[in-house]
Amino acid sequence: MSSTVEVRFKGIRKGYFRWRDQEDTLRVRDPVIVEVERGFDFGLVTSLGDLADKKCGGCSGCGPEEPVTKSLKAIVRRASEADVLQAGNLRQGEDDIRRRVAERARRHGLELKISDAEWQWDRKKLTVYFTAEQRVDFRALVRELAAQYHTRIELRQIGVRDEAARLGGVGRCGREYCCSTWLDELNPVSLSLAKDQRLSLNPTQISGGCGRLLCCLRYEHDFYVKQRKRFPKEGKTIRGTRGPEKVTAVDIFRERVFLRSEEHGPRTLLLTEFTAELEAIGTEPAAKVVPSPRPSQERKKSKQRREEEGPKPAAPAQQASPASDPKRRRRRKRRRSRRPPPPTTPPTPGSESNSPGED
Repeated sequence: MSSTVEVRFKGIRKGYFRWRDQEDTLRVRDPVIVEVERGFDFGLVTSLGDLADKKCGGCSGCGPEEPVTKSLKAIVRRASEADVLQAGNLRQGEDDIRRRVAERARRHGLELKISDAEWQWDRKKLTVYFTAEQRVDFRALVRELAAQYHTRIELRQIGVRDEAARLGGVGRCGREYCCSTWLDELNPVSLSLAKDQRLSLNPTQISGGCGRLLCCLRYEHDFYVKQRKRFPKEGKTIRGTRGPEKVTAVDIFRERVFLRSEEHGPRTLLLTEFTAELEAIGTEPAAKVVPSPRPSQERKKSKQRREEEGPKPAAPAQQASPASDPKRRRRRKRRRSRRPPPPTTPPTPGSESNSPGED
């Protein structure tokens, strides 16, 4: 069995370590003391063995050929009752620290919201989590907190989704937030997921407690995409036994297709009946879907048609005489006036013009 262990700390923070004692087996929810960057911290075991290896496989700490546990730090020991009591006392005082830090931030005029505070188990570091719309200069606040608590202070900015995951809560479904219970990674959620599922685009109905789109919109998205491939697209024109009909809507759960014809009116068919009707014509259903013409498609067709016909012969130019075109006569006169005069040649001796002695 692999010695990789996943340890979860307060909120959604977690890390991966290795357990060196093979005789003493760890179990899920066992408290342990682990070595961190600056001292020791307290956490609970959440997964072991191959499952922890699979979760840890996405990190870049290990090389492609070296084992996963080679670069992981070892768990120091199991946590005793005194360790658990000390960790509980630190958690009780963190809410009071959060309020004090929020008051000092207001005194400094900082536009931020203090979300949570977390002590390291050995009290060598205090991490304060906050949210802000823009970058904040909190260096003066850090110096003041370090002088008061005599430890290393770290202010970490997080997003609103991470804030909801750390604080927890109950969603509109009546259950605890997925991000604060079992959801390990907060994947991006876009509005296209709601459009594919034909949900209301009202933000108040598809947003969670954090104000962002619901994480559960991703859960069934693949099912909707896969099922809609079996149905014709809405708005397309279908040529069936009753002539051209337009697909007005589809119901992927009851597997129904809603059609409307200008001549016969609306009707509803099951997907099996719709497919059988198109197959009875002797053509595949996919080939019977006639898409509505688009400007881009029309331009492509006209371009292909011109390429097949070849270049058109040039039309003969109309010959216009100068006498019948007054504009052309004026242009020719202007060109003549712009021409330089011809060069004059000196008279040669013996010519008839101005020869001396012939008067």
